Amino acid sequence: MMEKIKLAKVVIVEGKYDKITLENVIDAPIFTTDGFGIFKNEEKKLLFRRLAKERGLIVFSDPDGAGLVIRNYFNSIIPKEHLTHLYIPKLYGKERRKTVGSKEGVLGVEGMTRTLLYNLFLPYAVDQSPAPSEPITLMTLYDDGFRGKENSEEKRKALLRAAALPDNLSAKAAVSAINLLGGREFYEDIKKKLG
Repeated sequence: MMEKIKLAKVVIVEGKYDKITLENVIDAPIFTTDGFGIFKNEEKKLLFRRLAKERGLIVFSDPDGAGLVIRNYFNSIIPKEHLTHLYIPKLYGKERRKTVGSKEGVLGVEGMTRTLLYNLFLPYAVDQSPAPSEPITLMTLYDDGFRGKENSEEKRKALLRAAALPDNLSAKAAVSAINLLGGREFYEDIKKKLG
């Protein structure tokens, strides 16, 4: 079995099944555009700009017309020095979980083999992904009332807004984003802003 490839850059894919597929191949933060949802989500755009500046982005969309539109959109919102486009081959067929193939009849990211994905990401591998000295965890959010307690969702939204992050992130995504941006030190600074 191949070991996961560690990446320093953040990877952007279209949907959750693409993300699940890549989680078996790479060790890196993976975020979704929710298809064309990125066009209307100002908070996510700000997050992607911030991550691009700090870590760099790899955009990995499907090889169809929709994937091209998403790639071109990233070209318009992210400076090219912080942006890498990674392409999959245009293979015809349908993904196993689907009853009908895509509109154009091509396989998306989730339809690619592990070996192919591994070989595509290998040139971007690093020995060690940068990580904060002390990350936060889901338990950190729980202990501080931002998860699993009364009004925790509203408190977490306030925390995320104070961090200039999308306030609709799940607890797990919030932990990932906060750790990418500075871990516990960043988290404690945000809490101070909240009072």
